Amino acid sequence: MAEIVQQRIENRIPELEQLERVGLFSKKEVKSMLKRATALEYKLHRLIITKVDFIAYIQYEINVLELIKKRRSRIGYQFKREEIEYSIISRINSIFRRATTKWKDDVQLWLSHIAFCKKWNTKVQLSKVFSSMLAIHPEKPALWIMAAKSELEDRNLSESARQLFLRALRFHPESKKVYQEYFRMELLHAEKLRKQQKELEQAEMDVGEYEFSPEIMSGKLAELVYRDATGKIQGADFILSLLTIAAIFDFTKELQDTIIQDLQSKYTDDSLTWDFMAKRELEATVGEELQTAKGRASDIARREERCCQVYEEGLKSLNTGTCTQQTERHTSTPRQERLLAVLQRAHDSSLLKEDFYKNWVRRCLMARVNLGQQTAAVAMAATQRYRQSVDVWCLALQTMVHLGSGATGKLFQDALKHVNPKVHTHTRSLRAAVKVGQGLLSVVPAVSMEIKEKYLDWSYRAGGYKKARKTFTSLHESRPFSKAFFTRMIQMEKNQLRWSLRTVYGFFPPDLWLEYIREELGPSGQPENCGMIHWRAMKMLEGESVERFLAQYTLLQTGHI
Repeated sequence: MAEIVQQRIENRIPELEQLERVGLFSKKEVKSMLKRATALEYKLHRLIITKVDFIAYIQYEINVLELIKKRRSRIGYQFKREEIEYSIISRINSIFRRATTKWKDDVQLWLSHIAFCKKWNTKVQLSKVFSSMLAIHPEKPALWIMAAKSELEDRNLSESARQLFLRALRFHPESKKVYQEYFRMELLHAEKLRKQQKELEQAEMDVGEYEFSPEIMSGKLAELVYRDATGKIQGADFILSLLTIAAIFDFTKELQDTIIQDLQSKYTDDSLTWDFMAKRELEATVGEELQTAKGRASDIARREERCCQVYEEGLKSLNTGTCTQQTERHTSTPRQERLLAVLQRAHDSSLLKEDFYKNWVRRCLMARVNLGQQTAAVAMAATQRYRQSVDVWCLALQTMVHLGSGATGKLFQDALKHVNPKVHTHTRSLRAAVKVGQGLLSVVPAVSMEIKEKYLDWSYRAGGYKKARKTFTSLHESRPFSKAFFTRMIQMEKNQLRWSLRTVYGFFPPDLWLEYIREELGPSGQPENCGMIHWRAMKMLEGESVERFLAQYTLLQTGHI
């Protein structure tokens, strides 16, 4: 072991001599570095080797590299990189290889090596790391995609990226993500060739016998990928994802038309198809921009009319109510009644999804749309259909507060009832109930007095005294203050074997301070604390509250109360 360590330390001597000779490090610093490196190297040759030892060694070498970079910048010396930095980078890569050989299953270790190679621009080494990693972890599609992107973006090798995607498809023939990124890569490659051709034409350069393939530049390879993907993977959502990628590029008009034709011919029984078609009508533009406000308003009205027709046609054809966010966005237009009628039909058929309910109510609240009882009815209907959804309950509570309804407290109790951890024993349900309470309190403080009391009661029932104490601590400074909220916490404290009221008081009303003094004067209290309580009360109270407290305190001392 000692011979190996000594050999590796001796291999460092040329770079250390260069660091001292060019003035990047002093002689004392070089000796310190040599001593530190020896200790780290010995750790890697012990009988029991840990991953932490390798990581510490790698981090030390990276820190040295960063320090050299800063000192080069400070003194303006940019030579001898091959003898100094390249040697250190090569050693770090060697340590990474030793670590990944021992812990092959640690993907994070592989990714750390990749990140190092990218940062220090070791492109050849980067490809080798990806190749070794994929040989051990071929079952992870994300790693194949990362490797292909690296070949395309870091090394500008589209053919290598294509080969990696083809190899990935052998292992994952039905992976949507692999096909999507492969499709994107071919379009990026076509766009790069088009830009190169344009630049050469502008420069009037002679490229000799080299010719740019018009088929590749028009996206024919991407179309082949699309055909292969749709032959193995079915579904309108997948086709729409490919269409979204194609729409990013300005030369894919024919490809987009092909995808849309396939969508309309093969997936007319899918609600996503009708949703896309309706959006298309809504976002369609005229040939030339309209100059007058009247013309633009007329065009918007025409597009909205056509969008509604497509959605209604889809409802009749599918008998489903998957009206999506585009419909919600226009519930405040002059066609509001018609759209609401469509939504009502979908709701009556119990076909609306949870996301639609949430988005519709949320948009109404954000835009302060005055839909009155219709919005409330939709929110309440959502709570009846999706009783386990915390988000639905939160939106329903916000809607009731926005409309000034007096049923907010009862609705809050119903929400807590349906997410009660005693019914749903998992911790997730408990966190969900907390989300309902805290979410409402932060959005609508005007009704927090009643809800804080109910929330405190629920916390005590659900999690006991400790949970109630935590709830009280988080809410006792939240205005407006409620005497009942404090007195309930006092009662909970009294129910404990060893109770303390020190953190219960501190705010209005003054008679709570007086109650605190009474408790300390009682059989379970400490009368010597009364003076400190009086001082704290005088410090916290203001205005008329001080006078009222002093009057009541005087009556208490004289035995009149």
